[in-house]
Amino acid sequence: MMRSAGFFRSSCSKWLLHKVDAPNVTIKRHWVTETSTGLKRTALYDSHLKYGAKMTEFCGYEMPLQYNDGIRDNHLFVRKSAGLFDVSHMGQVRIYGRHRVSFLERLVVGDIAALPPYHAVLSLLTNEQGGIIDDTIVTNMGDHINMVINACCRDKDMSHLQHYAEQARSKGEEVIVELQEQRGLVALQGPNAMKVLSKHVTEDLSMLYFMNARMMWVDGVECLVSRCGYTGEDGFEISVPNDSIQRIFDGLCDSSMVRPSGLGARDSLRLEAGLCLYGNDMDDRTTPVEASLSWTIAKSRRESGGFLGDKVILKQLKEGVERRRVGFLLQGAPARGHESILVDNQVIGQVTSGVFSPCLGKPIGMGYVEKKWAKSGTCIQIEIRQKQVSGELVKMPFVPNHYYKGN
Repeated sequence: MMRSAGFFRSSCSKWLLHKVDAPNVTIKRHWVTETSTGLKRTALYDSHLKYGAKMTEFCGYEMPLQYNDGIRDNHLFVRKSAGLFDVSHMGQVRIYGRHRVSFLERLVVGDIAALPPYHAVLSLLTNEQGGIIDDTIVTNMGDHINMVINACCRDKDMSHLQHYAEQARSKGEEVIVELQEQRGLVALQGPNAMKVLSKHVTEDLSMLYFMNARMMWVDGVECLVSRCGYTGEDGFEISVPNDSIQRIFDGLCDSSMVRPSGLGARDSLRLEAGLCLYGNDMDDRTTPVEASLSWTIAKSRRESGGFLGDKVILKQLKEGVERRRVGFLLQGAPARGHESILVDNQVIGQVTSGVFSPCLGKPIGMGYVEKKWAKSGTCIQIEIRQKQVSGELVKMPFVPNHYYKGN
């Protein structure tokens, strides 16, 4: 889940051309700060510099692109051990009030009413045309609902949520939507994530399964710990008060099993895991069915509807769509996005994301193709720098996922 259209159209290699200088900060330390250029900084900015990060602009923030080990080695280290990502630029939202569940079910495709306490689900905010406004992790926290939304979608998501919350209140419903700007978010990802985090908590993390969440003390700080992530590996997202997040981040990085990790590795990891990047692989003109995300639409919602765009989406579930999101492997240079996908010199679609896979040692990517061609094994060509590179459509994920569901 990462999520400035201009940024999404840039490849990882292009990010290196947009390094940001470090002008003076003008707002309070340990909270989201703003520089004289208008870029924001998370509370972990000083830590990133300490660990040798190359900073880049992302969704209006100065964020670490990579550290001294480089993107490839950092990627591989996460796959074999653990990486720690600053994802504080993402929005953390809380929804309160007696009608919070029915309110949210009008806006997302998931079955929020059936979500047990301290369980989470990946869902989609949709518009009236069935397009995806954003993807979001929704957690039932008992007395409120927690949502994590994408950084580049935060302003539009909050306007959307507040608009419908005002509508609900005008009808006598009790709904309050708050953006938790006083909290940051870090993601500890990799096969050693549980071993590392266990040294900083008293709870038995073996009993916290994938897409479960708990409030717990991390190095003496009360945090929301969710077992989820954006890499395909086991891991945790930890919501921390901004005035304590530097201490938590540095404490986790003290382990030899952990390296601080940046946006470059996060992008290649999520692509290997077959996970969408909002603004590249889906947008407000793409429906869940087209994006091969029909599995996010709960069975009860397929029967009852009741969410924005339900007529369009439910019709597509029954009748199909003209295009589908697919994965591909290439035999030459990697595609980056917007290249044409061809079969026998006929354009059948377009690339949305691409990268060289450190684990597979070859280029991988995603795109949309006409439905009749959306089959694994289909031989394709992609136009890259005025040359046709051969490839093949394959099932995703490109590498196996390792989500923790118990021993």
